[in-house]
Amino acid sequence: MNRFMQEQWSWVEGSLALRTQLMDALSDADLAFSPGGQNMTLGALCRECGEVDHSYIQSLKTLKQDWSYRNPEPGLENSVARLKAWYQTLDADLKATLSAFSDADLQKTIDRGFPLTVEVQMTVYLQALLIFFGKVTIYLKAMNKPLPQQLKDWIG
Repeated sequence: MNRFMQEQWSWVEGSLALRTQLMDALSDADLAFSPGGQNMTLGALCRECGEVDHSYIQSLKTLKQDWSYRNPEPGLENSVARLKAWYQTLDADLKATLSAFSDADLQKTIDRGFPLTVEVQMTVYLQALLIFFGKVTIYLKAMNKPLPQQLKDWIG
């Protein structure tokens, strides 16, 4: 097992578990909510989170960040069950990809337009998840929906 998996995977796993708890608190009807203006629906925001995940996973495999992927599954953003299933697949792929790395692989450079090591890329990935959670918190508060306790504890 590489150093990242031993020392830092628990942070990633905890963040992914927080997303699962969030999804458990949502209904399909909730996914249609938009706070208005130029904001997307909550479901579209959740789909976008998965697309960001996909980009990070692929960057670990190809050593190049590519933001162009869009999930083509029709209606994905309207189904909590389908989003959760997709997230589970992404989470398993992320864990398998990182688990296969040696300690030396963790120092490989990913091209994001500027270089980051795999380890730093994973720190940035966690920040992307926290940004998603911050956005979701605003949506839930606008919906007068209670926050899952762990989301409340981590994000507020």
